[in-house]
Amino acid sequence: MTSSHPPDATLADAGEFGAIAAFTALFAQSSAVVVGPGDDAAVVRVPGDVLVSTDVLVEGRHFRRDWATAEDVGRRAAAQSLSDLNAMGGTTTAVTVGLVAPADLPLSWAQGLAAGLAEECDLVGSSVVGGDLTRGDVLVVSVTAIGHAGGAPVLRSGARPGDVVALVGRQGWAAAGLAVLSRGFRSPRAVVEAYRRPEVPYDAGPEALLAGATAMVDVSDGLLADLGHVARASGVVVDLTSAALPVAEPLQAVGAATGTDPLTFVLAGGDDHPLTATFPSASAVPDGWTVIGSVSEPGPDAEAGTVTVDGSAYDGEQGWRHF
Repeated sequence: MTSSHPPDATLADAGEFGAIAAFTALFAQSSAVVVGPGDDAAVVRVPGDVLVSTDVLVEGRHFRRDWATAEDVGRRAAAQSLSDLNAMGGTTTAVTVGLVAPADLPLSWAQGLAAGLAEECDLVGSSVVGGDLTRGDVLVVSVTAIGHAGGAPVLRSGARPGDVVALVGRQGWAAAGLAVLSRGFRSPRAVVEAYRRPEVPYDAGPEALLAGATAMVDVSDGLLADLGHVARASGVVVDLTSAALPVAEPLQAVGAATGTDPLTFVLAGGDDHPLTATFPSASAVPDGWTVIGSVSEPGPDAEAGTVTVDGSAYDGEQGWRHF
């Protein structure tokens, strides 16, 4: 990464506009961008209804610089918002970024963050078109994604009794990586890398929309927690089949090393950003998705909004809680 600033330059050394110029030089603009960075607002062409989502990462709460590179943090920050639009069956056209940073933050780190943002956005053909930079005591990255769906967006509220529940993408890997890093280790490498950089199934959201998904959600806070949103919005009960849940070998290895049931990583782990969706029947589920449960009417044993495992309430961790 080339720069006109010294290698040890900080944001204070570069100044606000010098730093912004260093970032925006990394952001290629797609043909959908009419006016990119540099004006009061960007201008982008988005067909149909506009989808918008914002996510925030706070240092010490969502990431640590000694656990991940600046590029990793940029990839994770972008993935959070890009995945939200994916979960509506949409694609992202443009992204804006807000960065709050201490004055002594190395400019090279901030440029690495920008590079990671650009790399993740490039996976879906979107562009970083602007944002804001301000000084603060805590490092904060806020990403807003703007896009559209190729049809009526898939909401959380459409699941119906008789639907099947399916999952696509890795789930539980980032949680296993966090468990490893929290204990001061760096292996298995596969789960550590999964924590640092999620592999989001970006093609799966539009695919699910076209296949007739009735409800869908991005799994960012845990499978139980996020399916709980679907169950409550739809007024149904979701039951997961534990034997159908994918518990990969690296998760089993971390579970054995930490004394943790590896199924907990899958049920309660966040930050992988797979999608889980409901479909009218198993035959409607696209290739590459795994059927992991079913949707039913509320009853005396399970009220509306409940997520059960093998027909019973799960008494382990439920997922990430922000407060």
